[in-house]
This record gives sequence, structure tokens and C-alpha cells, in this order.
Amino acid sequence: MTAPLRTETEAGVRSIVLTRAEEYNTITPQLRDALRGAIDDADADPDVRVILLRAEGPAFCAGYGLDWSTEMQAAEAASDRVWDSVADQRMLSTFVDVYLKLWYAAKPTIAAVQGWCIAGGTDMVLCADIVVAAENAVFGYPPARVWGTPTTAMWVYRLGFERAKRYLLTGDEIPARTAADIGLILECVPDDELLGHATALARRMARLPGNQLEMLKLLCNQTAENMGLASSRTLGTFFDGVARHTQEGRDFVRRAGEVGIRQAVRERDDPFGDYGSRTSPTAPRRS
Repeated sequence: MTAPLRTETEAGVRSIVLTRAEEYNTITPQLRDALRGAIDDADADPDVRVILLRAEGPAFCAGYGLDWSTEMQAAEAASDRVWDSVADQRMLSTFVDVYLKLWYAAKPTIAAVQGWCIAGGTDMVLCADIVVAAENAVFGYPPARVWGTPTTAMWVYRLGFERAKRYLLTGDEIPARTAADIGLILECVPDDELLGHATALARRMARLPGNQLEMLKLLCNQTAENMGLASSRTLGTFFDGVARHTQEGRDFVRRAGEVGIRQAVRERDDPFGDYGSRTSPTAPRRS
């Protein structure tokens, strides 16, 4: 099995690199566990001042791996027990808590994004302090249409009320240039400049004393905490479980079992004409 990530350290910057390129770096329990350890190790290393999250391949992260997640829900539906919301919240929190390590790490975190960064991929990446994207990047939360809500609830804090509602109430895709213009991410750069640009920014930050970086990050993040971020993400995580167990959510899982995940997702997104609905049948699976 291919390792889900690798790490590198240079000039005070710890790079955490997602390595499941052929699977579009979709989220699995194995990736969750590896990412937890990698962020903790970087945050504890006195030689590291900045953490840079990036990915190999054509996509940064195309969401959760729908093969294992829909199979898990289908098995749950076949059991004699009704849906246990508390157990669901506990299970999903094992993922959410890892994404939030990017937010709560004492050290600054930067994400460099190319290609798809959608659904669960946005739950992860929007927890980074700064997001830089290539022009070919695409953001969005298509499960808003059925089967999910943003668990880490970072959309309003980055976009404000109306823009967050505009994109969550449609699930529409957001090209990188638009994402930068509306403030979802910091900036958009040419594809071939992404790695160099993000690395240079991380190294520039790493020139500051570590204690200065940690104080300034905490000062900025505390504003969102005071606005109620903790309660927002608790509700987002709970509602994600609810959305997967509405009649429409259960119908989506049933349909996926009948025709396959790829076709079920196409049927959800084709009326909107975005994401993989405009691409070839080899487009990534995404939650």
C-alpha cells in the first residue's frame, strides 16, 4: 500500500506532502492517522517554524474516498440498530480533529493547492492559516447538494455570511482565481509557480523568531474563536451526520450501491454542469 504522505524539512519549513496521487489524495482513515502524526511531529520539532501542506499529482484532495465511506453507511443501514448520532459524531470527529490541527498548531500552516480541492478536501485545507492555489485549482462543496455539510465550518469565517451562503446553498464550484478574489484563499498563481511561491512564502515566515510567529497566529485566530468557531464546527459535524441519514442521503447511498459511486455523483452534479460533469469518465471520485 502506498504511504499516504511523506515529510521534508529545509530552512525551518516542514513540508507534509500527500502522496496518493493516483487516488487524487482522497481522504481515508490511513491518511487521517498519518496526517495527525505528521502535524504533531512538526509542531513539536524546535527546528521547524512553519508547516507547508502540499500534494503530489493532479489533485490536492478530491474529498473523502467514497468507496469506503458509502460502504460503511450501507453496512450500517443493513444492521438491526437505528442510526446512532452520538457514535457518528464521535467517528467523524476523528477526522475533523485532525484537520483542526492545522488551525490549532502553534506554528503557522500554509497549504499549496492544485487541481481538485473539494468537499472533505475543503474541510481540511480551510483550516490552514494561509491557502495559496495554482490557477488550475478548483474549490467547492458539492455534497451541499446532498449527503453532507462542511464539518469544520470555516466558510463563513473566511467569506462572510452572504458569500458563504451563495456557494454553500448551491454547492457550485469555485475556480482558484475567483476563490482568491472573494477571499476564500489568499492568492492564485500560475500553475508552474505554485511550489516555488508557497515555499518562498513559508521560508520568509520562518525568518521570524518562532515565539513571534506563535503569538501572532494565536492573536489572529482568537478572533474567530471569540466569534464562536467551536460551536459552529460542532454543529457542522453533527449536521454532516444528519445529512447522510436524511431520506435523500440514504437514497444517494442506495443509488451508489446500484450504479456505482461515480455514476451517483454524476447524477447529483450533472444538473449543475460543474465539477466532473464537464470532464471525462476518468474524473476523480469526490464526496
